[in-house]
Amino acid sequence: MLAAFYERTGPAREVLQLASLPDPIPGPGEVRVRLQWSGVNPSDVKARGGLRSPVMPFPRVTPHSDGSGVIDALGPGVSPARLGERVWLWNAAWGRPAGTAAELITLPAAQAVALPEGVSGEAGACFGIPALTAMHAVQVDGGVAGKTVLIAGGAGAVGHYALQFARRLGAAQILTTVSSPEKAALARAAGADTVIDYRRENVAERVLEATGGQGVDRVIEVDVVANAALNIQVVKPGGEWVVYGSGAVQFSLPFFALAARNPRIRLFIVYNLSDTDRALAVAALERFLAAGDLVHPIAARLPLAQIAEAHELVEQGRVIGNVVLAVGAP
Repeated sequence: MLAAFYERTGPAREVLQLASLPDPIPGPGEVRVRLQWSGVNPSDVKARGGLRSPVMPFPRVTPHSDGSGVIDALGPGVSPARLGERVWLWNAAWGRPAGTAAELITLPAAQAVALPEGVSGEAGACFGIPALTAMHAVQVDGGVAGKTVLIAGGAGAVGHYALQFARRLGAAQILTTVSSPEKAALARAAGADTVIDYRRENVAERVLEATGGQGVDRVIEVDVVANAALNIQVVKPGGEWVVYGSGAVQFSLPFFALAARNPRIRLFIVYNLSDTDRALAVAALERFLAAGDLVHPIAARLPLAQIAEAHELVEQGRVIGNVVLAVGAP
């Protein structure tokens, strides 16, 4: 099979390679998926660049945890009915050396979820990290029904899904931040009531104005380092921060300012969701997919051979939406 991989961390064009590797064989409880699309996420880019750790977790890493394709082989113990099933994948490269940047992958059958008819493979390659992160952030700790919610980065891969999910799950008022008029239009179309351009406007003032001085019940945060001070100003006393990202490995928070607001702070990464939380997120996503009205912004579709360019697009934030690689024929 053709696969992209790296054997040391560093810049994309220096470390990413493309070569033929042996076809994997599914083991007990596993399926083999002939991949059609591979999703590129910021976490993939950070891991390849050595930003999490310069130490390689395995001698060779085929990157990307998200992807979609068709099951073409089964390991012992897997139902024969799954052969030929269209699927999307989660955690394909989490704690494993072989991700979706390849023509074939084997992984536990539970990590290959049926992709509904009418949903494109490109969209399916965006579900494992962006969509499930957004769904858990919206649903966790009682969800957002009846609440006022501020979603940071409403035009981003996670934020855009979070806007759509929050609207469908009953949020009373949805606010979001963006960095351009183009992104503002995308966020409004996804369900935001109030869109704030953080480069041109005072976000705290706009949030308090839009909420009658009350602040929001929940903040869904993409970068706690960049936005912690803002969140302290805009969350209601006793409100919620749901944090799924950080611009730095370590950060500090002011105790007395936080204690005065008494927020509940929930930090998570989608890779480590409990079985129960993941099942809830997947089930909710499937309901919304069945309705057929979710929007899945795809910013760039590139061939596997251009994986370095795809990583650079994500790394530099030059696109609005998800970046996917065409791996095999649909």
